Amino acid sequence: MGQNLILNAADHGYTVVAFNRTVSKVDHFLANEAKGKSVVGAHSIAELCAKLKKPRRVILLVKAGKAVDDFIDLLLPHMEPGDIIIDGGNSYFPDSNRRCKELAAKGFLFVGSGVSGGEEGARYGPSLMPGGNEAAWPYIKNIFQDIAAKSDGEPCCDWVGDEGAGHFVKMVHNGIEYGDMQLICEAYDILKRGAGFTDKEIGDVFTQWNKGVLDSFLIEITRDILYFNDDDGTPLVEKILDTAGQKGTGKWTAINALDLGMPVTLIGEAVFARTLSAIKPERVRASKILTGPVPAFKGDKKELVDQLEQALYASKIISYAQGFMLIREAGREYGWTLNNPAIALMWRGGCIIRSVFLADITRAYRQKPDLENLLFDEFFHTAIDKAQPSWRQTVANAALWGIPTPAFSTALSFYDGYRSERLPANLLQAQRDYFGAHTFHILPEFSSEKYPKDTDVHVNWTGRGGNVSASTYLA
Repeated sequence: MGQNLILNAADHGYTVVAFNRTVSKVDHFLANEAKGKSVVGAHSIAELCAKLKKPRRVILLVKAGKAVDDFIDLLLPHMEPGDIIIDGGNSYFPDSNRRCKELAAKGFLFVGSGVSGGEEGARYGPSLMPGGNEAAWPYIKNIFQDIAAKSDGEPCCDWVGDEGAGHFVKMVHNGIEYGDMQLICEAYDILKRGAGFTDKEIGDVFTQWNKGVLDSFLIEITRDILYFNDDDGTPLVEKILDTAGQKGTGKWTAINALDLGMPVTLIGEAVFARTLSAIKPERVRASKILTGPVPAFKGDKKELVDQLEQALYASKIISYAQGFMLIREAGREYGWTLNNPAIALMWRGGCIIRSVFLADITRAYRQKPDLENLLFDEFFHTAIDKAQPSWRQTVANAALWGIPTPAFSTALSFYDGYRSERLPANLLQAQRDYFGAHTFHILPEFSSEKYPKDTDVHVNWTGRGGNVSASTYLA
């Protein structure tokens, strides 16, 4: 990533100083990939800082956590107040909050920037999500926007917000990425196990989907994977062990959603699906003990594919709606002023979740920057209305065939819950009050002297309990 960002910046007319702890890699880079380009090598941090113009702008691309703090400590003795340190790794946003405050107290400007797009994106145009000390933005804006991917001529990069806002938005991006990947895998499973499609036939389906509303990087690479045969002529994907790895950013998103009380259910289920895949030996044993239906699809394959396309589209809308709900709540909780139209634009190109679909999200937030929920935009609730019959049929088919679809199912459940004026939480509150005196509020239309409006109420349900309520709190 670091090497390719250097080459990208050099291509755009910037002179870059390159440093690596393994100094031999610097020499190899200068003699090969960077040969003839405006790249200068440094063999120590002191030399790196000495060769930079003031205010110095140093981008770190190292493993999240202690390594970032260690590098910052090494840099500071060779830098001056007003210099800028940019963390371009996948850092956890609370760490970026802390670093921004600590460095500001010492006179330095800190930027925590999400970088997405992988090695190819870094080389030819990534999605960049910078946040931190806004005083740094005028000094890095042109560089960042020049090297970023472009969507309809606009750079997929803008200032996100204060402190760790840039890394927070990258975290949500990665969480949505988890969800998108899980939805695609569930669609693959329905086609393969449910309807008996070959990998080539499923690749053909994804080729067709990539020409419509699902046009995206992840659909495109899935097509390529399904078409890829090993040396013996069989699809390589069938030889890959079905245990998924993860680096933690999806988990961070789910945890933060719980902390902020936001129902980001699809990302949570995508994380749990990976953890379920990881207990492979236990699943193998379970497969020999536990029974269930055997798929026996005999219907119209084209109709199934069309229904699945709509189900995938609707579920993606839910995933992004949930992601922006989390971003909205984070802005309130942490006091950040977040630019939703810019965030959607940043994700339109260069990054892993880039898709034609994000142009519609950008438009929705540009028309109404304070849009309460993406589902309230006419375009999206019309799309959901159209997709509903196919979406429900797809989830029903999967349940009847015994094929797990946690992401499809939770997306539909969230939608049905979100559109419900009344949920059974009234019974849940009564249960909590019954066994723990946790109190409840009465509906406004039933408020009275006995049950005052907007007041914590406890009832002695059995006649044997007390009349003193437990302390009320939200956890």
